[in-house]
Amino acid sequence: MSLAAVFLSAFLAATILPFSSEAVLAGAVWLAPERLGPLVAAATLGNTLGALVNWAIGRGLAALRHHRRFPLDPKRYAQAERLFRRFGTPALLLSWLPLVGDPLTLVAGLFRTPLWLFLPLVALGKGLRYLVVAGLVPLAV
Repeated sequence: MSLAAVFLSAFLAATILPFSSEAVLAGAVWLAPERLGPLVAAATLGNTLGALVNWAIGRGLAALRHHRRFPLDPKRYAQAERLFRRFGTPALLLSWLPLVGDPLTLVAGLFRTPLWLFLPLVALGKGLRYLVVAGLVPLAV
């Protein structure tokens, strides 16, 4: 399995599309265990860049927050922003979690988390997850 396939599966899995990259990475590691490092790196890079797309979408949504159809009224928006400022940035380490991770990266963009802070936290969390997945492959055989 190619690095490009692992990268693409991880990228798609980080977007709002329902897709799982763990099985693709596990299969690739099983087929070529000697390529563990590059495979984990490709998955981490792809998933982090997919999260960056979510962050950018959130940044774009921030410009629409005063629109009458924006899903949060100004009071709820301010409450959500305070909550995110308190817990959200460190929680980006958990952006790999199913169901909550992808929306968390979008919300990080919405509340204008600086890119210099967003990228290392997200990459670290996602990279650790892929290391664990790849490390479990030998145990499954």
